[in-house]
Amino acid sequence: VELTSGENEVMLAKANGRSIRFHEHDIRSMGRTARGVRGVRLREKDDKVIGLLVVDENNTVLTLSENGYGKKTAFSEYPVKARGGLGVINMKTTDRNGKVVGMLSVSEDEDLMMVTHTGMIVRSPINGISTIGRNTQGVRLIRLREEDKLVSVARAPHEELEETEEEET
Repeated sequence: VELTSGENEVMLAKANGRSIRFHEHDIRSMGRTARGVRGVRLREKDDKVIGLLVVDENNTVLTLSENGYGKKTAFSEYPVKARGGLGVINMKTTDRNGKVVGMLSVSEDEDLMMVTHTGMIVRSPINGISTIGRNTQGVRLIRLREEDKLVSVARAPHEELEETEEEET
């Protein structure tokens, strides 16, 4: 769920590496019991929607895959399309990087929290991630153990880590 003004653009991301950007006024208002409208067309049986974000041109799109790869891309690289289409390539998904697990709108002064299937949590500054084009696989952001997968990502306020000296007794 995202809060919008009624005049925003939104993006939907799919696990198989495509995303679509459209104006929210393309979605008509409906009653509580309505089934809704199609936001994006799923072409493959194993595909699913993995994320929604509100477009903020001051931020970048951060996309992460299950094998620990990720990349930032400028919102301007995603053309506005009609709601209900297949979308454009957001990240090339291969055996190397796996399916997309998260897409966030991020700024340079935030941190990224990554959580794996086995419970490993890694915090990393966003400004250390490369900004590259849509049609790429990304760079390794987290080194995973064998058989582990990245399952969740979230933004966090940037926090400077303080080094503490151990007191000798």
